[in-house]
Amino acid sequence: MRTAIRIFACGLLPFTTFALAQTMHSPTLPKAAPTTTAPTVHVMHLDVDVDDKSGAPVTGLTQSNFTVLDNNEKPAGLQFKAVGPGQGKLEVILVMDAVNSSFQTVSYEQQQLEKYLKKPGVKLPNPTSLAYITDKGAEIQKGFTQDPTQLNQALLKISTGLRFITRNTGYWGNDERYSTSFKALDQLITYCTQLPGRKVLIWVSSGWPLMSGVRTELDGTQEKEVFKQIVAESSYMRYARVTIDDVNPRGLNSSLLRDYYYQEFTKGVSKLSDVYLGDLGLQVLAEQSGGKVIEADNDISSSVAQLMDTTASWYEFNFPMPPTTQPDTFHSTVVKVDAPGAKTYTRVGYYDQPGK
Repeated sequence: MRTAIRIFACGLLPFTTFALAQTMHSPTLPKAAPTTTAPTVHVMHLDVDVDDKSGAPVTGLTQSNFTVLDNNEKPAGLQFKAVGPGQGKLEVILVMDAVNSSFQTVSYEQQQLEKYLKKPGVKLPNPTSLAYITDKGAEIQKGFTQDPTQLNQALLKISTGLRFITRNTGYWGNDERYSTSFKALDQLITYCTQLPGRKVLIWVSSGWPLMSGVRTELDGTQEKEVFKQIVAESSYMRYARVTIDDVNPRGLNSSLLRDYYYQEFTKGVSKLSDVYLGDLGLQVLAEQSGGKVIEADNDISSSVAQLMDTTASWYEFNFPMPPTTQPDTFHSTVVKVDAPGAKTYTRVGYYDQPGK
């Protein structure tokens, strides 16, 4: 099992403690499946971000600088487009999470976002909006702006509304937080399907419970249900062209368990025996969508600024998905670049479907 291997390989006490805390029986699955089914699309589209060692976007590359692999093979019919600053259609939604964070943490997040928006000379590279997650789901501000002052005014209104949440946010039962978080994610993705072009969700949160460990087991029926949800979320986000970036407000040193454990689940799931509820964690979905996970170490303002700057330019690839007769066939996708010191970020895979 992936979890057990990680625990004994790392030899870290927090992982062992977490594992022993898991129940021996199969968990009750939260109701978190997407309410909307993504249409079947047989063309794979990859949005690719390329950053240098400092985290700044690398521009001016051509198709010859890249190697694209689909299940370790170069896809046929590959098309390429370089998107420079101001050339592409991209919209950003800053997401504040009052479900998986305490009220004090949310207040600090608001202060840090305000600090970013009030910084002298700050520019929003793309139209930007706000959303916040409560026990009612996602509250999404309608409309986008590139005016930081206008966005900050909207942020202040949101923070006023958050003061009236009566629940002890961030400390509900795991099932409730998990289900509420996915309801909000589904609402956000559904909203994004109505917008043209690419969408980036910068989600400021430590994430919802992973609900996985060496003593947490899914029975056969549960494995099928979770796998169905994994396929649905992956396909839905791909159809909406959504990339998730996660800013963990707690910082790298706050919890070795929380900050590293999600990495066990980022590679993608191709068969039922590899299914865990942890495959649907926020940080997992972020990396699988081609996004970044930043441990903010309390400096949320700088982390958000870095992520906003990298939305100024990117690269796009399209290719036909290969024919398949089996539904939900997982394909891994890898994009390599020969620019010295550069790193690529893109979707880690997709689920191919028959019927072309």
